[in-house]
Amino acid sequence: MKLAQSTLLAVVLALLPGVLHAQGTPAPSNAEIYFIAPEDNETAYGSIRVRFGLNHMGVTHAGDSFPNSGHHHLLIDVDELPAADEPIPLDKQHLHFGAGETEAEIDLPPGKHTLQLVLGDANHFMFKPPVVSKKITVWIRSDRREDRRSPRRYQRRRRHRGSGGYRFDMDF
Repeated sequence: MKLAQSTLLAVVLALLPGVLHAQGTPAPSNAEIYFIAPEDNETAYGSIRVRFGLNHMGVTHAGDSFPNSGHHHLLIDVDELPAADEPIPLDKQHLHFGAGETEAEIDLPPGKHTLQLVLGDANHFMFKPPVVSKKITVWIRSDRREDRRSPRRYQRRRRHRGSGGYRFDMDF
């Protein structure tokens, strides 16, 4: 009987930190995370420079549990926030900046993308209340040529009135 009680106590004590952590690390109610760059609906060519902003909290490394501090996570094309009782995933859509980075150059395929920032605590859990940015949209083009109205450098020749000469209308 004592062995069963000791085993149960050991299991409860082993699980206790996870249960306590699932409640979330407290964050100040006025904490704010936001994008310094890019702006909403910005167009970039090939890659995009993302800069993170944070008010009323500090940025630190993953694993460092200083009060009112955390590290950035960038969510790319994610519809819903991660579950509050689980660590923020680590994959191509959930980028971790656990070294305390506040900016990054991101390569995305051409097209429309959504970006959102989430501040994670020392163990990659969201704070309580969650510290998240508003979702922004960015457009990625493979190169500048895609934005031209005509694939040719020069449009058709037009005759000038009165001059008898020709000119080329440049399409830049």
